[in-house]
Amino acid sequence: MTARNKKKQKIKIIRSIGGMQKLSREIIARGKKIGLVPTMGFLHEGHLSLIRRASKKSDIVITTIFVNPAQFGPNEDLDKYPRDEKGDIAKIASAGSDIVFIPKAEDIYPKDFQTYVNTMEITKTLEGKSRPNHFRGVTTIVAKLFNITRPDIAVFGMKDYQQAAVIKQMTRDLGFPIKIDIAPTMRESDGLAMSSRNKYFSESQRWEAVALFYALRTAKEMIKAGEKSTARIEKEMTAVIMATCPKAKIEYIAFTDFSTLEPVNKIKSNVICSLAVKIHKVRLIDNMKLA
Repeated sequence: MTARNKKKQKIKIIRSIGGMQKLSREIIARGKKIGLVPTMGFLHEGHLSLIRRASKKSDIVITTIFVNPAQFGPNEDLDKYPRDEKGDIAKIASAGSDIVFIPKAEDIYPKDFQTYVNTMEITKTLEGKSRPNHFRGVTTIVAKLFNITRPDIAVFGMKDYQQAAVIKQMTRDLGFPIKIDIAPTMRESDGLAMSSRNKYFSESQRWEAVALFYALRTAKEMIKAGEKSTARIEKEMTAVIMATCPKAKIEYIAFTDFSTLEPVNKIKSNVICSLAVKIHKVRLIDNMKLA
């Protein structure tokens, strides 16, 4: 683990790809270890925990802010996605990042852009099944950020577990010399996973959003009591969600191998449960390792 005892300096804001590449080369030339935390902005405590984690494991932390159009579908909320650049920069600085990289979409994806990164089997389930081309956008932007910032370690959150697994696969397959570190999900005091989309809820709707956590906790308790059937667990999870939020729209509840994301029917070991649910038209995802 890298110690960071140096006096904290004012955060650097880089907006050009060339400027970020030049600075990364200078950092590497000084023998410093770079930690990367990619974000889409509108940061909450979950994001800040990733920055603090990266700070403990590297000498220089680069946090990126980029609302990536390539990972949004045609009916998704790209234009409505919340943004607060000034507030984000202040939060990033307070969490211990040294650099914030904020590229423009037209620089990342110029008019003649033609090259995308695709991972295959691991993206055909869960979010990949519900959101075609989503992970193509994720892997493309992350690969570009890796090439631009040249990190030694990149930190991602457990809440987007499939995303982290896809990025780990891409990193191995393409030979990036980067360690992918997956940090635990940060939750509110009632268990709701922290998410930028939580801001869309009214106060009463906010309490119903905890349905996802209640369902996951129910699954965990059933397994501790000896239940092995994912079908029975899913049925009970569905009942818990609908009892908490009668208008909920469940997109999927899935039980998969923690490493490969292949579906499982019986709980044995190394199993994660993932779910996506629309609560009052706000799409939330969450997961929990069950065994």
